[in-house]
Amino acid sequence: MVIKTDELPAAAPADSTREPNSQAGGKGRPGAAELPSVMLLNGDCPESLKKEEGATEPPRENGLDEAEPGEETTGQEVIVIQDTGFSVKILAPGIEPFSLQVSPQEMVQEIHQVLMDREDTCHRTCFSLHLDGNMLDHFSELRSVEGLQEGSVLRVVEEPYTVREARIHVRHVRDLLKSLDPSDAFNGVDCNSLSFLSVFTDGDLGDSGKRKKGLEMDPIDCTPPEYILPGSRERPLCPLQPQNRDWKPLQCLKVLTMSGWNPPPGNRKMHGDLMYLFVITAEDRQVSITASTRGFYLNQSTAYHFNPKPASPRFLSHSLVELLNQISPTFKKNFAVLQKKRVQRHPFERIATPFQVYSWTAPQAEHAMDCVRAEDAYTSRLGYEEHIPGQTRDWNEELQTTRELPRKNLPERLLRERAIFKVHSDFTAAATRGAMAVIDGNVMAINPSEETKMQMFIWNNIFFSLGFDVRDHYKDFGGDVAAYVAPANDLNGVRTYNAVDVEGLYTLGTVVVDYRGYRVTAQSIIPGILERDQEQSVIYGSIDFGKTVVSHPRYLELLERTSRPLKILRHRVLNDHDEEVELCSSVECKGIIGNDGRHYILDLLRTFPPDLNFLPVPGERLPEECTRAGFPRTHRHKLCCLRQELVDAFVEHRYLLFMKLAALQLMQQKASKMETPTSLENGSLSSSESKPEDPLGSEVGSEEEGSSASGLARVKELAETIASDDGTDPRSQEVIRNACKAVGSISSTAFDVRFNPDIFSPGVRFPESCQEEVRDQKQLLKDAAAFLLSCQIPSLVKDCTDHVVLPMDGATLSEVMRQRGINMRYLGKVLDLVLRSPARDQLDHIYKIGIGELITRSAKHIFKTYLQGVELSGLSAAISHFLNCFLSSYPNPVAHLPADELISKKRNRRRRNRPLGATDNTAWAVMTPQELWKNICQEAKNYFDFSLECETVDQAVETYSLQKITLLREISLKTGIQILLKEYSFDSRHKPAFTEEDVLNIFPVVKHVNPKASDAFHFFQSGQAKVQQGFLKEGCELINEALNLFNNVYGAMHVEICACLRLLARLHYIMGDYAEALSNQQKAVLMSERVMGIEHPNTIQEYMHLALYCFASSQLSTALNLLYRARYLTLLVFGEDHPEMALLDNNIGLVLHGVMEYDLSLRFLENALAVSTKYHGPKSLKVALSHHLVARVYESKAEFRSALQHEKEGYTIYKTQLGEDHEKTKESSEYLKCLTQQAVALQRTMNEIYRNGSSANIPPLKFTAPSMASVLEQLNVINGILFIPLSQKDLENLKAEVARRHQLQEASKSRDKAEEPMATEPEPAGALEDAVSRPQATKDPPSSSLQG
Repeated sequence: MVIKTDELPAAAPADSTREPNSQAGGKGRPGAAELPSVMLLNGDCPESLKKEEGATEPPRENGLDEAEPGEETTGQEVIVIQDTGFSVKILAPGIEPFSLQVSPQEMVQEIHQVLMDREDTCHRTCFSLHLDGNMLDHFSELRSVEGLQEGSVLRVVEEPYTVREARIHVRHVRDLLKSLDPSDAFNGVDCNSLSFLSVFTDGDLGDSGKRKKGLEMDPIDCTPPEYILPGSRERPLCPLQPQNRDWKPLQCLKVLTMSGWNPPPGNRKMHGDLMYLFVITAEDRQVSITASTRGFYLNQSTAYHFNPKPASPRFLSHSLVELLNQISPTFKKNFAVLQKKRVQRHPFERIATPFQVYSWTAPQAEHAMDCVRAEDAYTSRLGYEEHIPGQTRDWNEELQTTRELPRKNLPERLLRERAIFKVHSDFTAAATRGAMAVIDGNVMAINPSEETKMQMFIWNNIFFSLGFDVRDHYKDFGGDVAAYVAPANDLNGVRTYNAVDVEGLYTLGTVVVDYRGYRVTAQSIIPGILERDQEQSVIYGSIDFGKTVVSHPRYLELLERTSRPLKILRHRVLNDHDEEVELCSSVECKGIIGNDGRHYILDLLRTFPPDLNFLPVPGERLPEECTRAGFPRTHRHKLCCLRQELVDAFVEHRYLLFMKLAALQLMQQKASKMETPTSLENGSLSSSESKPEDPLGSEVGSEEEGSSASGLARVKELAETIASDDGTDPRSQEVIRNACKAVGSISSTAFDVRFNPDIFSPGVRFPESCQEEVRDQKQLLKDAAAFLLSCQIPSLVKDCTDHVVLPMDGATLSEVMRQRGINMRYLGKVLDLVLRSPARDQLDHIYKIGIGELITRSAKHIFKTYLQGVELSGLSAAISHFLNCFLSSYPNPVAHLPADELISKKRNRRRRNRPLGATDNTAWAVMTPQELWKNICQEAKNYFDFSLECETVDQAVETYSLQKITLLREISLKTGIQILLKEYSFDSRHKPAFTEEDVLNIFPVVKHVNPKASDAFHFFQSGQAKVQQGFLKEGCELINEALNLFNNVYGAMHVEICACLRLLARLHYIMGDYAEALSNQQKAVLMSERVMGIEHPNTIQEYMHLALYCFASSQLSTALNLLYRARYLTLLVFGEDHPEMALLDNNIGLVLHGVMEYDLSLRFLENALAVSTKYHGPKSLKVALSHHLVARVYESKAEFRSALQHEKEGYTIYKTQLGEDHEKTKESSEYLKCLTQQAVALQRTMNEIYRNGSSANIPPLKFTAPSMASVLEQLNVINGILFIPLSQKDLENLKAEVARRHQLQEASKSRDKAEEPMATEPEPAGALEDAVSRPQATKDPPSSSLQG
């Protein structure tokens, strides 16, 4: 029984956010019906946030205090934004009046957006809204409009066109015509991306659920395609992008394009002509159209003859659509159908995503004429430039101004975060477009006389530089290799300083783009930097890696504020005149004051301390753990630094150590006080002197458990022990001092570990007076390097063995490593540890993913330099040749050189300044598969220190049981290749797998900053904490609130909103509201497909959750379709043999059992059993559960012997693991008895038949088809959802308890702290996660940034 109290959370806020908010570029807006008001904050929420602040924050100790001064106020300001929506009536020409729900914080502009999206008003763009005859200002908020209230009437008034408005109108009509056409998503433009959910659910889940209820039990065809069945070797590619019926676009027009007669001559301009269009209708009629200030009409021009006079029918229409309706019946019919379909699509299928997602496969598409696309390609339109006066945007000004917005209370912070996020996503799009233009040779360099590698570019107010070592800047650090790595490190620095968000300190907008083998850094431009010399403008830091160093008091003051959260030590270095200079960052970090008076910092490539495992320093010895693992190793560059996550983990681990040491000594002192009050002086001191060094040694061994949750609990105890000691006692001060010294703290009175980023930096010298500090810092760096090897990598492998993390592909594995602060260059070490692990078999999937990642990363390194030698005309030939060498079994593929098609008459004389890669270089064509694989193995050894045992792709596939299709996906995603969607015969030895026609495109791979919504995130975490304590209702409210805030900052589409929706769906499901669960999970799936990719492991997870909720809502065939899709994607991304496959197959098997497809069900359940046995060990509870599921199907088939055999196995496991008296063991034993009875009854009947022939008196046998309820119950168990059975009496008590809590809460609002003891009360029966089957909530894929 699921608890249902009267206080189920209001489900409203989940939908109440205006789905794609105005900042989603105004692309798609849902119909007016689903637009309740935007709620920024429900009145009572901050109270709960306030309680949370007290409850969930861990005690912040000295060094670990990461908050900024301004942050503690979150809880106190309760600003309730008036969010009562109201409805207004809209009167538009030519249609019935309708009412529209609006909210006071909206702008008038947002009503415009809604009208441009509605089916009946979508063809209007140039209009204004009038209230009582007064025109409303586009940009004013509704609450500021006098006299606007519930029931007011707004008139839509057509306005005269301008050239700009006419262009916007044509663009909008083109968008409406293309609204169902996926080509923008395949081409990766305008933030469109793919989604296929609707193909599997046949439209919207919500509506069909109601329609199909009655029909559902009709026989449904459950047999999946052959390639989805367990054991199938076939891995087809085509089903990845199933053909959507809506995509066969209805042709409304053949051609709509700008006319060659543009722009209008002067005399026509004075008649109001703005521009001319040329149209060929579906009936093959060619017409010329004039756009004038009053609207659109036909003119008498033809292709060769200009005659601007109106043609008959002399019909002037304010909207182009109305004019086309008049002249083409086909247009009229098809356009109406198209708009109906467009509005029926789920809004999440058509809203723009914040950052572009590229698809690595695409079907063959015919290229259609498109005037807007053509125009965009040749003008520097970026985003919505024409909506902003002054054409090109001043990116730097926008980025910095949004940072300066006030942030004192919640509404201000929301506004600020929204602005920051919006500008960042626009800047990323602009920078990506610019970087591609630079590499394609379409931008003029600012230093054209230099050689190609040295050139720099400015385009659209963004500065572009290439990742080459110009002017030997990185000579001592590894030359070009260092120059390639520096931008990525710099970006990490920018990310970090942005996150600390110190007022008055500015960073540049930075985007790093890898495209066609080149790395381009795009940066916003500091005002005035181009006019003056760099030497003059740098007033802090060094431009020559530490020879000349300068400092500045204001910079020191600003950077000092970042030093605690970033754990950077303020330190002194010597400059070339041997003077001491004080810095609070690495020497390369430069400070420049722009002409706008702002303090900028740039070149943040060494924000974090160096990684000594990859930086051999003559005369320095690394700790034993490092030397044992073969470190230090020489790397290709000297810019290897530790990740921020590692620095944080290391400091936290040192803090635990500090607490243990201090508490230990205090306890000893107390003990010795008890014993000999007289001999204290000598005794305790000497004991505390000798103590610190010793526990350090013993602690390092027991580190593993130190970082776990129990560790934190112990620290709290220790902290109390230390706090109880009031610190005035000189002996306890001594204890603290010793503990500080032992853990390398820079302060002797409190714990404070920081790093000096300049240690071991070539060319940096330190003053004599700091030698001791420098020595301590060197030791600290060595300890950190050892910590990575002795703690972080083993704990990663342990987490993988325990299936705490379940990576499924290269990206999710990288994510898991990075969360623990392990750089990718340690991948070889991780694999070595996996190989040596006692649980090697249970880590099989990690090993496979790791090897695949190692191979594709090595191939990517080679591909990068390979592409640099290819000229543009040979690109598709070169890429297909590389893929053939990499993946095809064909022994000697031959490259097609581009010169074959056309013969040029005379050779161009070589120009000095030619675009990148335009050398007459055909060296790429001689690559062979043997050579490539030899290079891959060499690269794996040099870079990752791992020996691959293979000389060809077939050996690699054989040795490591990899899949070629998976390798193809990984290399395509890493390098930006897009290939044709078709079946590739990789294993054919007679012809190569790829031809040049199969390579469709090459996309950029973009790294950028991801601004965060901090308040929303706090709400989300508080909600999660509440749910884990069992307070479902409060958790649900907080998460709904978080969803609103996320929507406010990010718009409608974002990875974090996806995680929010998933959790909400789960909560609604647990509380028994299946419809709401279904609606939220459907959004989560769509969003995951759109934002993360259609085959991302996270999307696979979302599909599985959705299938469960579909089954619960008795939509069985839909549930099966979704599970089959999830299984297909898992096979493509990884293959059959993954722990997640066991869960998937159990789900599929159970659903098939429910629809009485027993044989099919067994195939899946037995596969799940095999996989579980492999990955969890034959004695695990998961395996016992698997045996039980198989036994149930055999029972339904009346094969009792097999059923008994499986159930006995399960019973044995329960008995050994849980003991005789556990309820699971008892259940199993009962079931065994029941099976035995059935088996005996069947045998008796059979004997009866044998004895008496056909006259036998046969008692009816009871074969039970499983009930849906029992199947659902098992589904919940395997998915880690457990409902606690409640009697009526329990329910009454629970209601009383909830009511009592509610009163307590009300009372506690006046006394702030009275709420504290509440959290420790016994949990109410809710969705207590099952102890047996590990809860899935904790196991969400690592890719979701929120579930960390």
